[in-house]
Amino acid sequence: MSTHFEEELVMLHGWGMNAAVWDGDWQADWPELCQHRIELPGHGTSPFPPTLNNLWRWADACLDAAPARAVWLGWSLGGLVALAAALRAPKRVAGLILLTATPRFVQAADWRPAMPETTLDQFHTELLADPAATLARFLALQVRGSDSARETLQQLREELASRPPPNADALALGLDLLREEDLRGQLPDIRCPALWLFGSHDALVPAAVAERIEMLMPGAQTQIIAGAAHAPHLSHPAEFAQAVRSMLAEVREPLA
Repeated sequence: MSTHFEEELVMLHGWGMNAAVWDGDWQADWPELCQHRIELPGHGTSPFPPTLNNLWRWADACLDAAPARAVWLGWSLGGLVALAAALRAPKRVAGLILLTATPRFVQAADWRPAMPETTLDQFHTELLADPAATLARFLALQVRGSDSARETLQQLREELASRPPPNADALALGLDLLREEDLRGQLPDIRCPALWLFGSHDALVPAAVAERIEMLMPGAQTQIIAGAAHAPHLSHPAEFAQAVRSMLAEVREPLA
């Protein structure tokens, strides 16, 4: 029996990670969902041809692997790719769930709740010298401040080790995307339902981004998960699962 689009969920992980990040106990709450765990170019088992050299081509690659219509869930860099997919092919994206994502990852004069550009520059420099150590440092940053930092960090390490290591060129391009892309001006063009989930203790995407999203995208919902850092789906799985269920129910509602 075929599934309806609201039962199709595309899931995009973050920078340096892979599809194993979605292996959580919370997924048992979604028995009706057909999950499409798409790996970003050059991550996990996903190839990285030279043509995939910008955000829009990454979005196209994910669209090629996705069902005809689905709700898209994107974590961090995966959220940026999901936004690009919604702009690229609006009829194929029924709804968006942006998990600790932001339309602009680095600070600007008019965008203070973000990472300093020097942080990403340092990651670039370290990546050239020691990719493994750079990934390890990034994992530590993702859990910093979380209520369950040690357990979440261990889970991230295990998930990263369960798949092939990411391609170094893909990692470098991913950092370029985080540093250079700015989709703030295009948010009003996204018409599908959208839920932005933030962690109150996130050291990479500050929760204060929620206030900016509410101004830039008035129709969107925002939610801050108390005690969570950059990986709420791992540290606060129950709250994450409930937020996703509520969003999917809202997407279904117009069809009722």
